[in-house]
Amino acid sequence: MPARRPGVIQGTLDLLILRTLVFGPRHGHGIVKDIQAMSDDVLQVEHGSLYPALQRLEKAGCISAKWEETPGGREMKRYRLTPKGRRQLTVEQSKWQELAGAMTRLLTRAAGVPRK
Repeated sequence: MPARRPGVIQGTLDLLILRTLVFGPRHGHGIVKDIQAMSDDVLQVEHGSLYPALQRLEKAGCISAKWEETPGGREMKRYRLTPKGRRQLTVEQSKWQELAGAMTRLLTRAAGVPRK
């Protein structure tokens, strides 16, 4: 049976989007490709999940969006991180690091080993 690539863990998509936009403005497809590339092709974001998340982040003031013309003359919406989004990224990263630490402890603890 071939290995199945995981999608994005529920609740982490906002964090991934904010982190990606630290590197500069991106259009939706660029965000998807950056997340995939930065995760060495482990994380896959479906466009059907991405655009509602972008709308939610924009409504919350964490990102801004602007239609821009590409060199080929096509209009594309580009997303940028706002100051509020940078602050939210710090909060989300802290929460994720706490969760990841707890998961690591849980997964590496030997069965029957009492807590400290």
